[in-house]
Amino acid sequence: MSRFHSIAVAKVDHQTRDTIVVSFDVPADLRDTFHFVQGQHLTLRTDIDGHDVRRSYSICSAVQDRDLRIAIKRSPGGVFSNWANDHMKRGMSIAVMPPMGHFNTPLQAEQSRHYLGFAAGSGITPLLSIIKTTLLAEPMSRFTLLYGNRATSSVIFREELADLKDTYLERFKLVYVMSREQQDIELFNGRITAEKCEALFQHWINLDDVDLAFICGPEQMMHAVAATLEKHGMPKEKIKIELFAASIPKHEHHPRPASVLGTGLCEVTVIMDGRSASFAMEKDKESVLDAGLRQGLDLRYACKGGVCATCRCKVVEGEVEMDANHALEDYEIARGFVLSCQSFPVTEKLVVDFDQDT
Repeated sequence: MSRFHSIAVAKVDHQTRDTIVVSFDVPADLRDTFHFVQGQHLTLRTDIDGHDVRRSYSICSAVQDRDLRIAIKRSPGGVFSNWANDHMKRGMSIAVMPPMGHFNTPLQAEQSRHYLGFAAGSGITPLLSIIKTTLLAEPMSRFTLLYGNRATSSVIFREELADLKDTYLERFKLVYVMSREQQDIELFNGRITAEKCEALFQHWINLDDVDLAFICGPEQMMHAVAATLEKHGMPKEKIKIELFAASIPKHEHHPRPASVLGTGLCEVTVIMDGRSASFAMEKDKESVLDAGLRQGLDLRYACKGGVCATCRCKVVEGEVEMDANHALEDYEIARGFVLSCQSFPVTEKLVVDFDQDT
């Protein structure tokens, strides 16, 4: 799971002025390796001006499509996203890690559920995968999506969403919330905020009829929607979120000497791909990920901001403190999972396992 594979680009489709959709030509011998679950993401790696640059992008295909696609939207100052929009083309190859992520829920054909989705901008990418897969896999389930954008011209997957609406007239409801384009119904104008959610839950959405909610978009929107859902009685475990790495400000670690136990050194053992490697590092100076990379270990990572969970691993011995966590759910932390990019040892011995998934 930690290896990058060279995968050819099959197609590049320009969805909007600043967004491309990239389809990959996965070789037959790697199809099992690149089998994905709705809502997962791919980590891409390339060299840009002599720098090793890695980024994660959500898969936008349905599992049933037998196609592997991601959307890449330009972001201000985005090194990878701007390079991709300018240079990615059919026939070129790029290093891709197999699918990862837990932004999903198990599907069963006999289930009859009502799912609610909130997306803004390119946050539609994993939601599209989830919606298409769910409607195909659960014939009795319904999906309601609220999708925030500036205007119609910036809507990613506009035609594909319209086709889904026409195909599933009784099972898929789609509402656009536009911030710079006036719509006939005032409720659907503006941004997706806590106040907007309050109005939606009062006049349009009956949360008593909703079984599970998915949210993907900028951090401020995510927290506003999740908090309002909880305020209206939806259990936290029924709310699944997926943040944009680009929406998280850069975090600077501040040493916490009071939390360090014993001496200032930690002996770290890393297990990955069935192999183990050990090294010594200073506590509270750098993350486990950075220390491992400095030792020459090819550890998996992408954003280094505690968002994408590419560096997720399980602590099997010892203890760490995490600076930031925008990716792991409470139950994962309870089981010992951490983000190595945000983890700082506090014990003299630490064993982390990148191979464990449950």
